[in-house]
Formats: sequence, C-alpha cells, structure tokens
Amino acid sequence: MSNHVKNVLHGFFLSVGTTVAEPSTILPLMVHHFGGSPVLIGFFSALQRGGAVLMQLYAAYRAQHYARMLPYLRRVFLIRFLSWFGIGVAIALFGGHHPTLTLFFIGLGLFVFSFSAGFGAIYFREIVAKIFTHRFRGKTMAWRQFFSGLGALISGAVAAWVLERFEPPMDFAYLFMLSALLMGLGLLAFATVDEPVKTHFETKIESFGAFLRHALELLRSDRQLQLQIATFWLAYGYLLAMPFVILDAKETMHLGGKEVGILITLQMVGAMLSNALWGRLGSLGRYRLVAILSILCKLLATILAFVAHDIVTYGAIFFLFGAAGDGSRIASSNLILILAPEAKRPLYVAVQMNLVSLGMFFPILGGLLMELGSFTTLYAVTAALLAVALGLAFGLRDKAA
Repeated sequence: MSNHVKNVLHGFFLSVGTTVAEPSTILPLMVHHFGGSPVLIGFFSALQRGGAVLMQLYAAYRAQHYARMLPYLRRVFLIRFLSWFGIGVAIALFGGHHPTLTLFFIGLGLFVFSFSAGFGAIYFREIVAKIFTHRFRGKTMAWRQFFSGLGALISGAVAAWVLERFEPPMDFAYLFMLSALLMGLGLLAFATVDEPVKTHFETKIESFGAFLRHALELLRSDRQLQLQIATFWLAYGYLLAMPFVILDAKETMHLGGKEVGILITLQMVGAMLSNALWGRLGSLGRYRLVAILSILCKLLATILAFVAHDIVTYGAIFFLFGAAGDGSRIASSNLILILAPEAKRPLYVAVQMNLVSLGMFFPILGGLLMELGSFTTLYAVTAALLAVALGLAFGLRDKAA
C-alpha cells in the first residue's frame, strides 16, 4: 500500500471519528444539553481546535534532530485514541445524573486530544514534507480531504440516526466510543507509512529559551512569514460565529436530529466537492488563489447568516463553511512548506502554526459577544475580520518548487 493511500485512509477514518463532536453542530448541542453556557460552548470548541497550539514550538524544539518522526507520532496516536474513547465512557458513566462532572470530563478529553496534536502536527507535517513533492503534496492532501469529507458525510448520517434512535446522554456516549474505534483504523494506516531518514540539520539549539529567541528572530526577519501568519490568523475569524450558527438556527426554526444531520451532511459535501478545485489549483502551484477563494467562502457564509431563516439558507452556510475550511488548510500548510528551507522546516511550521492557531480560540470571544450582544453583533465582527484577511491574502506568494 502506497504512502499516498495510507495518507488518504488516515484522513478518512480520522474524519469519521471527529465529526461526532463537530464544533459547529453536535458539540454545541451536546454542551447545551448538559447545561453549558455560550461561553462554555465557545471554550470547548476552542479546546477541540486549539489545544494543540500550546505545545507546537516545544515539539519543534524537541524534534530538531529527529532523523525519523514516525516513532513519536505513533505515541501521539495512542494518546488521542484513548482520550476520545474516554469521553464516551465518561458520558455513559456520569451523563445521566452528574452534568457538571460530565462537562468536566468532556473538556478534559477534548483538551488531551487536542493538546497531544501539538506534537502530532509537527511530526505529521515533517513526514508529509519528506514523502511528497510540493506539487504532489497538494494533490494527495486534496484527495485526503475529499475522502475526509466522505468520511464525515458517512459519520454525519450515522450521527443523525443515533441522535434520533437513542435518548441523551447515551446517544452522545455511543457516538464517541464507536467513532474512536473507527478513528483507530486511520491511525493504524498512517502509522505504517514509509518515512525516509532526514540527513540535513542545522546546529542543534540546546536550550528551549534559546530556541524561542531564534524563533522570534526568524519571525522578525521574514516578512512573507509575517504576512502568512496574519492572513490565516484573521481567516480563523469565522470561528467567532461558526459554533453559534447552529444555535441561531435552533431559535429560528425547528431543529431535530434529522435537520442536524442534513446540515452536517451539507457541510461535508461542501468540503468534498471543493477539493476537486483545491486539488487542481494545488497541482498548478496556485496556493494563493486557494487562500483567497477559501476566505471569500467564509465571508459569504457569514453574510448569509445575517438573513438566514430556513433550512435552505442554513444549508448554504454550512456548505460554504465546509468548502472554506478545507481550502484554508491546503493553502496554509502548503505555503509554509514552500517558504521554509528543509533544515528549518519544523521551526517554520511551528512558528506559523502556533501563532495562526491562536485563532482557534476565537470561539471563546464569540461566546462573550453572544453574552454581551446578539447574533447580529457576532456576525458583523466576524465579517470585518474576514474582510481584512481577504485583503491580506492578495499579498501571499506561492512560487512552486
């Protein structure tokens, strides 16, 4: 089995697993069921997406002279599997009578799952950079995201059936435990890729403090790196609103398990179909255009949220969110690998991912805006951030190797 196929399988089964706590649909509904406030919904959404930011620079420091990353990535895979499965177990044990304790264990599981990804992201990006060329990497990641969308589509249909078939909280418990087992298949697939040994290294920086100073000097000296970070950080501004659109829909119209399943499905269909475009543009080295179009999709979705009142309009919003998310990931991950010299690749990746990933905590600010204002205020601030990101994206460089 080729590395390309293993990469695609990993994306497919990982998506099947994580869709059961999709931060824009099921996760807000689950936290709301256990009595969580909008701020807590935003916090948990940020935990799932942003816990990884805390460890990426340290992971890059530790990985400076790793000839092979795969042995360390396998350990990360095991931790992520156990934390995800543990959320389901905690809901089954405590969800019926101890909602506060259940929320604590959900938060703990999400944090460990995302926290461990701080190491995994550095190892994964380095492996992908080693085993695929710049142009083929865009193609394989587009295929990976296409099948990730297919996996999420299947998972969304299963999630909708489980939510209709079982009563809370056991429906959430079953979703997490089953999805962890399926996720494990993808982790096993990528754990067997054929990783070449790295031979080009810079002089090792012995202390973490010196490594941080070196990272700061790099950031100050590389203007294109600064522009990439600013663009993709602001592009995460859509997360201000995304976790709360589903609550807006719940207030505006009836929203049962079937409707939630439809919205999840449309989001994943958007991701799947868009990857035909992202993959084609990536194979041509047009990653700047991918960034521009994906940010534009986020902005259009936010504008639609101002006037949404039926399942069709909300479906269009989630379709655009799905397309935009995959496009941003392809653009961001490939632009930084093109920019970074081989010897400094882990450092470049860590600096960009650490700073850009701070945008994953936007849902917390979104929760505060919801507490103090309204959906209209939330959407207006989100649109303003995305408009600035769109303007900056035109300055990105995507020279192909």
